[in-house]
Amino acid sequence: MKTTLTEENYLKALFHLVDNEGKVTINELSKFLNVKMPSVNNMMKKFADKTWVIYETYKPLVVTEKGKREAALVVRKHRLTEMFLVKSMNFGWENVHEIAEQLEHVHSQIFFDKMDEILDYPKFDPHGEPIPDKDGNIIAQDLQKLSDCNVGETVIFTSVTLSDDALLNYLNERKLLLNTRIKILKIEDFDKSVTIEIEGKKEVLSRKATEKILVKK
Repeated sequence: MKTTLTEENYLKALFHLVDNEGKVTINELSKFLNVKMPSVNNMMKKFADKTWVIYETYKPLVVTEKGKREAALVVRKHRLTEMFLVKSMNFGWENVHEIAEQLEHVHSQIFFDKMDEILDYPKFDPHGEPIPDKDGNIIAQDLQKLSDCNVGETVIFTSVTLSDDALLNYLNERKLLLNTRIKILKIEDFDKSVTIEIEGKKEVLSRKATEKILVKK
């Protein structure tokens, strides 16, 4: 039986919220989806019937391997769509999230497999996030927040934790794109804003931005 749009939105939330032990709380899901707790409880009971989660009252949910795979496949459709919009249709990375939110609910596997083929099987989406493969497997990355780096370090901008239009436009204005090499020049004690050097030019980034920029050394 095909998953519903609502089920897919819950699955995607599980993908983003699950911890290293495969656990997430009902309260976390409720806040993330802006849905009342009783509704989340009812949906998770349905997920338990599908063996996507292990549900016990007053305990964190445990997402099963089957549930993780189902969640990853929804995210795969979303991220492939974003990549297609950028690479094949020349959309900016700041303009693709909402369109992908709609297309991710198309159920045709052939459609997304063809999209994958046309794109030559990309491993990452336009925001640097890994694209799960057809089996739901995902590439592990060893990244850290720019806000956790130290003065004097040089790092490479690899991903953003939030593909929010405002954030992406903020980065566009500073010409800070993926794979840009960043040198950290100064961190302000007062507000933790960071002065960086990119391509010989200095920029100041807010704490809010540096917490959402992921880098590798």
